[in-house]
Amino acid sequence: MSGAAGPGANLTALRSHNAALVLRLLRDAGEGGVSRPELAGRTGLTPQAVSKITARLRAEGLLAEAGQRASTGGKPPTALRLVPDARHAIGLQLDRDEVTAVLVDLAGTSVAARSAPFDFGAPAENALAAATAEVRALLADAAASGVVGGGTAAGGVAAAGGVVAGGGLLGVGVAAPGPLDHGSGVLHRVTGFPQWDGFPLRDALAERLALPVVLDKDTNAAALGLVTAGTAESAAYLHLGTGLGAGLVLGGAVYRGARTDAGEFGHQVIQLDGPPCDCGNNGCLEALCLAAVARGDRKDAARLLGVGATNLVRLLDIDRVLLGGRMVLADPGPYVRGVAAMIAEDSDRASRPPVSVDVVERGERAVVEGAARLVLAPLFALG
Repeated sequence: MSGAAGPGANLTALRSHNAALVLRLLRDAGEGGVSRPELAGRTGLTPQAVSKITARLRAEGLLAEAGQRASTGGKPPTALRLVPDARHAIGLQLDRDEVTAVLVDLAGTSVAARSAPFDFGAPAENALAAATAEVRALLADAAASGVVGGGTAAGGVAAAGGVVAGGGLLGVGVAAPGPLDHGSGVLHRVTGFPQWDGFPLRDALAERLALPVVLDKDTNAAALGLVTAGTAESAAYLHLGTGLGAGLVLGGAVYRGARTDAGEFGHQVIQLDGPPCDCGNNGCLEALCLAAVARGDRKDAARLLGVGATNLVRLLDIDRVLLGGRMVLADPGPYVRGVAAMIAEDSDRASRPPVSVDVVERGERAVVEGAARLVLAPLFALG
């Protein structure tokens, strides 16, 4: 019977889920808050259940009163609001040549950020040391600016959970190049960096940071940001930076695939006799697109990106394409126009409704703030 959960475990999970639903409604309501009767009506929970949940959340410092609603007869109901700075999460983005870290509150608002050069090709211990140092420096910056309590720099990351204002750090969300296994936290053969194949990055960072760590692909992290912000039911986030990948939102949730490795968008072969790609194939979209970028031909890079995007729209019937990554964000106009033109041309031929093409919200912060949301999402029953 190993692995079976008893009734007590199921009840605990249900209670946690109900609390997450309440927290999500409070988060979405903002400063105006939500009354207990409104929470009961929107969640389908009994007033007694809502009272117990809100009492517990308030005791944990997550809720506060937000004034009274107008009376409809009897005692006016009291509105409750989320306390954003009651907890924090860290987002860490490991790019091939740069590491970025942010500290966000429960509302997902960035309260501190920093970045530094990073060598993804360095030996694992060196790379881990650099990533850990950036997290320590982030918390030191936050302490110095008064965002969090003092002592972080001296105590190190292991002590940071006790000094962040209101009750501590929930954990660290890490966004890294794929392919990787989100479930086990293990990297696979990252294109151009095969030495990481099989490396347990999540557990190695958790040991160094003495905090819970969640690992996902950079593109999935950005896609999660779309989900938690409620801005997309069906979308693809295309990231053109030092590599090319996609994050998929299907049915209002991030789609990771059976082996959590969906979205290797850049390695679709679109030219059988094309140039070699670092993944071992020839004519991959990533190799062709990055070559166009390297020679300064944004128009051709956008056309190629549009070919791949059109394939994706055809395959998954998505209704929104969002572009990001440093190459796109450096000059987004040609990419948005080029990708939109390719998709529109194909849609006209197939008599399909138009698909919107935009630059991702949050721009350069989309991935790293999405990484922080890897930690926050379960708190709000999202992701």
